[in-house]
Amino acid sequence: MKKKKVKLRDLKPNSEEQHSHDDGHNNSGNSSKIKAYIPAIISFTMLIIGIGLDYFDVTVFKDWIRIIWYGIAYLPVGLPVVKEGWESIKKGDVFTEFFLMSIATIGAFIIGEYPEGVAVMLFYAVGELFQNAAVNRAKGNIKALLDVRPNEALVYRNNDYVSVSPETVEIGEKVQVRVGEKIPLDGILLSDKGSFNTAALTGESKPDTIAKGEKVFAGSINMDGVIEIETTKEFKDSSIARILDMVQNATARKSKTELFIRQFARIYTPIVVFLAIGVTFLPYFFVDDYVFRDWLYRALIFLVISCPCALVISIPLGYFGGLGAASKNGILFKGASFLDAMTKINTLVMDKTGTVTKGVFKIKEIKAIGWDEKEFMQYLMAMEEQSTHPIAKAILEYKAEGEDYGASEVSEIAGKGLKGIVNGKTVLVGNKALMTANNIKVLEETETIVESIVLVSIANTFAGYVVIADELKEDAKETITALHKVGINNIMMLSGDKDSITQQVARELNIEKAKGGLLPEDKLNEVELLKQNPENKIAFIGDGINDAPVLAASDVGIAMGGLGSDVAIETADVIIQTDQPSKVVKAIKISRSTRKIVWQNIILAFGVKVIVLILGAGGLATMWEAVFADVGVALLAILNAVRLQRMNWN
Repeated sequence: MKKKKVKLRDLKPNSEEQHSHDDGHNNSGNSSKIKAYIPAIISFTMLIIGIGLDYFDVTVFKDWIRIIWYGIAYLPVGLPVVKEGWESIKKGDVFTEFFLMSIATIGAFIIGEYPEGVAVMLFYAVGELFQNAAVNRAKGNIKALLDVRPNEALVYRNNDYVSVSPETVEIGEKVQVRVGEKIPLDGILLSDKGSFNTAALTGESKPDTIAKGEKVFAGSINMDGVIEIETTKEFKDSSIARILDMVQNATARKSKTELFIRQFARIYTPIVVFLAIGVTFLPYFFVDDYVFRDWLYRALIFLVISCPCALVISIPLGYFGGLGAASKNGILFKGASFLDAMTKINTLVMDKTGTVTKGVFKIKEIKAIGWDEKEFMQYLMAMEEQSTHPIAKAILEYKAEGEDYGASEVSEIAGKGLKGIVNGKTVLVGNKALMTANNIKVLEETETIVESIVLVSIANTFAGYVVIADELKEDAKETITALHKVGINNIMMLSGDKDSITQQVARELNIEKAKGGLLPEDKLNEVELLKQNPENKIAFIGDGINDAPVLAASDVGIAMGGLGSDVAIETADVIIQTDQPSKVVKAIKISRSTRKIVWQNIILAFGVKVIVLILGAGGLATMWEAVFADVGVALLAILNAVRLQRMNWN
């Protein structure tokens, strides 16, 4: 079945449409929807009147008047279909559903079955309207992404801010964003801080607070004060532009089921046309009381029933609905084929840092020996203020009351730590090698700690330690539990972090298999080993940067927090727009629901058609049953596909 592909530009809101939406007046959209139903309403009204006149056997309503009446009733819904069928024939594509519907309904007129001819085309037209409404509904969630596309950028040029199209802004230009406006391009925040609503991009309702020098992404909405950013990418290379492009391409990447049905329809349609010709003429040689009109009527019924509309409409719509439902939940599939692939996954391999952990150092434990904890931390923080190490940043997040201490004569001892003076006391901050070099005896319990540990000596005496660790994401544990519930029992963690830390995180999450200290090529080798077993269908979850080779090699590559990662968008098959690993479980559930809906539609369409085809060929089904078998089943399949938009996968 030929359908117009939805293009990105067709969905892109122009400035006038945006203005209309913002003002709350969307009359043009409503009027166009009503306008689409006018032809069907005219045909339906005339059909009902005609059937009423036939029923009461009105004398005037005979012969040419009756033919002309039903002919006019046919034109509003029939003419576009006949025209489309003719255009397809001119292009060499003869056996389309437009051709089938045209010859079936015109044939009904030829044998005098005018009401049935109008009814078949009317119900077909109504089915198309229902289909378009369903597609628009499914498209709504994906269109939300396009609505975040910024329309203008205030760029600092010639000592003034000028409004220009985001496409014309170059890298390194300064852009001003006011409260309530969208960030027009990816960049770095120049202002001290900013609060941004990223819900349309990530599905995260909580505003995101960004500090000076940190990245901001196109499509985020500025929530607090006028800010300035410096652009780091052209608009065409920005994260949101590439995601929009990915969404457009997703609808073009067909699943195997969808491709099979379309290929099947191309073979199936000419077969049923020739069978219909056979139904018309072959009985002449085998039936004694052969009546051409009766067998032609049966052949026309056969044609109407055989139209593969229900299959060709509902299956792409099912996948489109799945893509839309996933997008609504902050999950972007690069195509329907990956919805299918996700249903077959039985092995999940995951990275650690940035996937199940936050990838940010936090203080896990403080142990002060002979010192008050807060005073101990003031000595340590005075020293760490002189360092730019990520561990120092984590320590400086500690909130200590009282006056801050200052450090002097601070020197860095390569590979060991820092040495300096605080409050007239010599302070050492670093690893065991630093303590050993200065004859400081440390507690034995520090030997068993696998996380990063900062040892502290004050006035040549061991004063305690601070344990720094990467923090587990809030939903990490529930994700592993949920994966087991959906039947994914073979779970493995691969990490570049120390093996001892990797094993500890795996134990906390109840993951049985884990390996640490791996380079990207080591991770790839581990996945290749798993792939040697053909029964393993592997999904890999990573951050999309150093894990790009594994993302590409897996059956399904899933990138976490892909909005900020170019490599994720390029390499992964599925993008989790938030940093929540639990969304992977939701992606599996959505893909399974989608496949279930698609197969329900296939069975429904084939089952009903086969039954009515047999009845029609045997003269036991009228054109009305044929209408139900074609349009009715299509409508049922469409309504079934729309259910995806209402499902909850929590």
